[in-house]
Amino acid sequence: MKKWVYVVLVLVFCALFLKACVHRDYPEVEQIKSTVQNDVQYVHFPPSQKTVTIDDVEYLQSQAPVGKFGGELKASTIGEGPKTFNPFNSKDNISSLLSEVMYDGLLSTDAETGEPIPKLAKSFEIIGNDYIIHLRKGAKWSDGKEITADDVVFTWQNIIFDGFGNTSTRDSLVIDGKLPSVEKIDKYTVKFSTIKPFAPFIRMLSTPIAPKHIFAPAVKKGKDYFYTFLSTNTDPKTFVTSGAFKLKEYVPAQRVVFERNPNYYIINTNNEKLPYLDRLVYYIVGDLNNEVLKFEGGELDVINLQGANVARFKEREAHSDYKIYNLGPNTGTMFVTMNLNDRKNKDGKYYVDPIKQKWFRDVNFRLACDYAIDRKNMVLNIANGLGEPLYTAESLNSIFLNKKLQPYPRSLEKSKEYLKKSGFYWDKKGHLRDKSGNHVEFNLFTNAGNTEREAIGVMVKQDLEDLGMKVNFKPIEFNTLVNKLVNTLDWDMVIMGLTGSPLEPNGGKNVWMSDGTLHMFNQRLEGDENSSRFDWEKEIDDVYVKGALATSFEERKKYYDEYQRIAYEQKPFIYIYSPIIITAIRTKFKNIFPSGLTGITYNIEEIYIDGGDE
Repeated sequence: MKKWVYVVLVLVFCALFLKACVHRDYPEVEQIKSTVQNDVQYVHFPPSQKTVTIDDVEYLQSQAPVGKFGGELKASTIGEGPKTFNPFNSKDNISSLLSEVMYDGLLSTDAETGEPIPKLAKSFEIIGNDYIIHLRKGAKWSDGKEITADDVVFTWQNIIFDGFGNTSTRDSLVIDGKLPSVEKIDKYTVKFSTIKPFAPFIRMLSTPIAPKHIFAPAVKKGKDYFYTFLSTNTDPKTFVTSGAFKLKEYVPAQRVVFERNPNYYIINTNNEKLPYLDRLVYYIVGDLNNEVLKFEGGELDVINLQGANVARFKEREAHSDYKIYNLGPNTGTMFVTMNLNDRKNKDGKYYVDPIKQKWFRDVNFRLACDYAIDRKNMVLNIANGLGEPLYTAESLNSIFLNKKLQPYPRSLEKSKEYLKKSGFYWDKKGHLRDKSGNHVEFNLFTNAGNTEREAIGVMVKQDLEDLGMKVNFKPIEFNTLVNKLVNTLDWDMVIMGLTGSPLEPNGGKNVWMSDGTLHMFNQRLEGDENSSRFDWEKEIDDVYVKGALATSFEERKKYYDEYQRIAYEQKPFIYIYSPIIITAIRTKFKNIFPSGLTGITYNIEEIYIDGGDE
């Protein structure tokens, strides 16, 4: 049977099954929730890491219990694998995750408090608009060369500020059209300066630092060459890193293997260099179902569980070799968005069919789709009740969440009211038509292999077809989808997700600012300076800038509340639900301190196997 035929049959089955479940009651949901408690509040974190000097080297010393050396941790990624190992080129979560294993930033985030803490930096000071960074003397790259202020200045000035690779970090730092400055004070001291107080900047200092002696030749060859630098075809032996691990092997579509960095600057209280583990392996699995099978077969040590699997895994936990942790609400957002682009390509043709363009750009049409989506049903049927409907641009655990924006139930009556306001009507067969008589039909995309999003797609299709729309649901390969969103702009509607921070909304600047590189619902292309913007987009631009420049939390929250209100009313993103993060990890791993802010393996250098190498 051809693959596409199989996919169609599966989707048809899912549609029929989920439609049959629309009014299903779930008496077991509360039972599941009661047995999977939010474990984060019971975690006893070790004392904060501190700097100790040994033979003139300023190490960062872990205060976690001393462990045993050896062994490996086997994790996984969904999809086709990384697109690059260059942290400055990365545009997808998998590439970012794997590249950040190898490269540390100046600062990190405290897993318990969320406060910025030193990493490559020994300490930092904020004096007015100046940020003084004191580096660790004697910290080394994996090839033995010392990490100095020259590396920091080069990274920020010659890579980030000069626009090499993915410019999202640079774009997030522009203030009144100007970037911060960076200068070397001495070998171990760097000063950053912003033209105005800029609250988000301190968290941006977690950006990875590059070894100048390795990256400078690539920068010198220009931006086109830099885009290919440290690609997935690069010999692992040539990588020079600062993180706990360095690349050992990459087998496309199979696995990425990291080995411990013997020159890492973090030590334990016995003054032994970490990490404890010899290897960190990420297996590339095609989809979520395959991931579950590999975990059950012992091929993986850690897994994030989807709602449908939680009850079964929880039931077996007491007699298993794993422990389940509830990390609380997901820090990202999941949504449906429409292509609002009304511009033409170089051939003079519209990126979006002009007929569909009118629908998508009509706020009444977007509101109608929003009210038609049955979020509660999706939480019950897809997440097994382990989640909450989402209506806002900030995640449910964000300290900037606008709690005045109230949830509302599905209402086809309201949907129809909004459609009628814009002249839509239904023909004798119940098909929805616009005021010109065009049948409302469009494509709905998501990334194939993500079974949760595929299930959401099936239900969104059904919900919108209840309004008489014709929805062609098409899961496609992730790279193809990204290319449509940011390059060809050849798409109608899509189900996507974005990572986020519950502590700092400015990380979403490249999504919400109208010239942002991820402003996907009305994407500008390079050189497209005269593109049209809605008035509400301009309002979001204004409040986003003001929110970053405000100095107090109260003042900042006022602005971020406002951007959420505008998004709530205009619906450029129709948010779906926020799942609870449920993670299982083998009990043989110790120094596990799960955090709703940073996950479960954020302290990978401290994690060890009880009993040593296995």
